[in-house]
Amino acid sequence: MIQYIDQLLIVSKTINFANAEQIYQAGLKHIRQHKDFPLVVDLAQLEQGNTLSLAVLVQWLRQTPENKGLHFKNVSEKMLKIIQACHLQDDLKLI
Repeated sequence: MIQYIDQLLIVSKTINFANAEQIYQAGLKHIRQHKDFPLVVDLAQLEQGNTLSLAVLVQWLRQTPENKGLHFKNVSEKMLKIIQACHLQDDLKLI
């Protein structure tokens, strides 16, 4: 589930194969409407970080100016380990 509240893109619940495309499209809609980058993506309510979740986040990032228009906050320890295992820690701005 995606919510856009107070300049934050909030990702909640779980991203899985059944809903990944829907979540990607919902987030992309907000990203395309956003004018002042960077946009902060809050992952505090994401119940389970996994490689599919990371794939959605990376695809969103690729749709932003210079591929640097998103900052990610409240990244779980599990998601951080996945990011590091994929060698993406330098590509994703974690706050």
